[in-house]
Amino acid sequence: MELQLAILLFALSASITPGPNNIMIMASGVNFGVNRSLPHLLGICFGFPVMLIMVGLGLSTIFVEYPSLHEVIKVLGLIYLLYLARKIAFSAPASLEGSVSKPFSFSQAAFFQWVNPKAWVMAISAISAFTSPSSGVYIEVLVISLIFFLVTFPCVGAWLFFGVGLKRFLRSQNYLRLFNASMASLLVVSVLPVIVGLIKTYTA
Repeated sequence: MELQLAILLFALSASITPGPNNIMIMASGVNFGVNRSLPHLLGICFGFPVMLIMVGLGLSTIFVEYPSLHEVIKVLGLIYLLYLARKIAFSAPASLEGSVSKPFSFSQAAFFQWVNPKAWVMAISAISAFTSPSSGVYIEVLVISLIFFLVTFPCVGAWLFFGVGLKRFLRSQNYLRLFNASMASLLVVSVLPVIVGLIKTYTA
């Protein structure tokens, strides 16, 4: 019971704090509303636990064997995140201009977890901290994934509804553009530690 409580507290703190998922779902709430953002929300809530299971059931050992593979995924993820930040910053508010921009689909949000640096940190930290090779590691991985699945809905959902709530204060096209630019900047800031880490690794 103590282990489950520790996992729950870790999942809550990791899921509610700002990161690429939460920043993007809040921006989606502002620009597209709840209904159109639901596939994005569900993709996060299902995609991350699936990632946890795959990491916990052996993918992490592949990265230990081939660390360069993880570095490649990390770099590709950063490039994609920077592309998304640019897209958010310069996107026209859909509700005001009839923009053809679309919110993330379920599959896009689910696959996004694999290029999300914070998701990797959360997954590897949870698996390494709360599993033990000497006990039932498979059951432990499933328990961790289930707890994250249950916690992610209210935590990420809160960011979505916060974005929807902000929409009433962002009726002006200029305010919406400023908001999108701010969210894009936060998205870049959220991955700065990863960028700095990569620079140190390859310039040391």
